[in-house]
Amino acid sequence: MASTNIKRVTLDIEKVKTQKEEDLFYFVENKTVNSEKITAPRYSYWKSVSRIFFKKKSNWIFLGLIGIVLIMTYIFPLFIDYNQMENVSNSAMFNKSPGEMIEKYGFSLKWIFGSGTFGDSIFYGIWASARVSLSIAFAAAIINMALGIVIGALWGYSKRLDTILNFVYNIIYNIPYLLLMTVLVYVFGSGIPQFILALTIVGWLGIAYVFRTQVLIIRDREYNLASRCLGTPTTKVVSKNVLPYLTSVIMTILAAEIPAYVSTEVTLSYLGIGLSAEVPSLGRMITLGQVSWTVYPWEFWPPIAVSSIITIVLYVLGQSLADASDPRTHMQ
Repeated sequence: MASTNIKRVTLDIEKVKTQKEEDLFYFVENKTVNSEKITAPRYSYWKSVSRIFFKKKSNWIFLGLIGIVLIMTYIFPLFIDYNQMENVSNSAMFNKSPGEMIEKYGFSLKWIFGSGTFGDSIFYGIWASARVSLSIAFAAAIINMALGIVIGALWGYSKRLDTILNFVYNIIYNIPYLLLMTVLVYVFGSGIPQFILALTIVGWLGIAYVFRTQVLIIRDREYNLASRCLGTPTTKVVSKNVLPYLTSVIMTILAAEIPAYVSTEVTLSYLGIGLSAEVPSLGRMITLGQVSWTVYPWEFWPPIAVSSIITIVLYVLGQSLADASDPRTHMQ
């Protein structure tokens, strides 16, 4: 009996072993399609960028701030009727403090910052002015970035273009920027389209030069040389091999460009050589407020604060996005 039981146990163990082997090993058909399949998890570049960007809690705060600014800049003015000269004939409304206006009209967003030099609402004026300043900055940034990226990429590849554009760049960038912008504004005029033209007529050149330098660094790498040896057109090499590699550079430049254009508009309008008097802008509000800022500080500091918040938040968010889009931050 004992020997019979031992044989049964042995047979059971062999059956278990056979079942385990069948579970572990199985025949795979020899198909070319199966051999090409990649079992690694799929990688999404932009998913990785968003994961790194939103990982920083401070970015959520800055996104909230810029969201509020954009709502107040582009949506809020649709529901108000701001007229800079609405009380110009009523001198009793000139230069009134927030306390005086609240005492007279009760609590109202319109008079929360008091009245300005011409009796207009400072609160309404700030957002109407910010809309003009931001619209100019966004338009100039889009045009300059588009021209700068395309021309800069081709500049780095073409020796003939390199000679011409280096000569132009050395001439233009030896002229002080503020002096150049002053001349261009006087030549083109003081309207919004003319101001954008002044910002973009040579503004793309500096961006193109940065891209030219970056393209020179990576254009002779092995994969680019292989593409060119295989007869790939230069435009395709640039669009497929070069520009995707420079995403973080694009974000870095964009992070600096938009706040710079806001600051340029504010500076030129402050100096009286920017937009015309009929166009509300943050620079013009600061100019009007600085005349008597010690007597009427509520006319000077609110536009300064809003202008500073816009430029700082845009710059910080742009830098965070540039860091998140850098491929080196995606390495595990």
